[in-house]
Amino acid sequence: MNKLTSVILKRIGFGVVTLLVISVLIFEGVEALPGDLAEAVLGQSATPETVEAFRRELKLDLPAHIRYFSWLGAFVKGDFGNSLSNGRPIADQIGWRFSNSLFLAGITAAIAVPLAVILGMLAALYQNTWFDRVISISTLSAISFPEFFVAYILIALLSVQTSLFPSISNITDQMSFFQKLHAIALPCLTLTLVVVAHMMRMTRASIINVLTSPFIEMARLKGLTRARIILHHAFPNALSPIINVIVLNLAYLVVGVVVVEVVFVYPGLGQLLVDAVSKRDLPVVQASGLIFATTYVCLNLTADVLAMLSNPKLRNPK
Repeated sequence: MNKLTSVILKRIGFGVVTLLVISVLIFEGVEALPGDLAEAVLGQSATPETVEAFRRELKLDLPAHIRYFSWLGAFVKGDFGNSLSNGRPIADQIGWRFSNSLFLAGITAAIAVPLAVILGMLAALYQNTWFDRVISISTLSAISFPEFFVAYILIALLSVQTSLFPSISNITDQMSFFQKLHAIALPCLTLTLVVVAHMMRMTRASIINVLTSPFIEMARLKGLTRARIILHHAFPNALSPIINVIVLNLAYLVVGVVVVEVVFVYPGLGQLLVDAVSKRDLPVVQASGLIFATTYVCLNLTADVLAMLSNPKLRNPK
């Protein structure tokens, strides 16, 4: 087993342990909530016999560690149980909602990643010029505001005043692809403004750092233009930190969009999580939280693996 395979397996093992710890925290966090779940769901008018029967149905009469392993085992098999608010299987609700969240994240990434990389390369190419300063100030200003503030500003400008895009981003399976794009324009633009700055600044900083290397000086001495040096020599050698920040921002696009989904009433997993919390639908809260955690950990593992694969020293340890 070479060095690269060993490091990747260690990362995967650490990711599995992290998920186990997170699952315990999610379960214990729900357990620590005040009040009795059965009484909260049935209401004050329920008889003690009804409450006790409902507790047995929810397996609340069993010890906590038994319920934890039962819940985790069912989750691994894809059985998330039934919702307490409507009795429907949680997997059916989460599947559609999670696909909507991935759709929003995918469209945003398709716009934000190329834009951030191009802006970062241009900022490095025209370092310390007015273009570099304008791009840096603009992106840092966008990221300095909370997501909900950016969202409401865009709603005021592009929905209320100009009616270009809908303020409520409701999508259905019956809509065409372009109708969905029109519906998610504002949340997509909001997320793009939020994540571009991170990726652009890291691309710029990584390329500028590589430009101080001896092989770049040799390329200059050969008469290569600055644009060719950055595109063909500096950028490929700066990929490792750039990949890391891009994948981490993709993780944010999937698991950190709760506020944006709530603002635009977007039918994603984040909106479902907020609704479940307000209804005290704890099985949905647990399932949604663990799915978010799994997605984030998997994307972090992907970032680590891609960063290592882009590192020649790890690809060729000998």
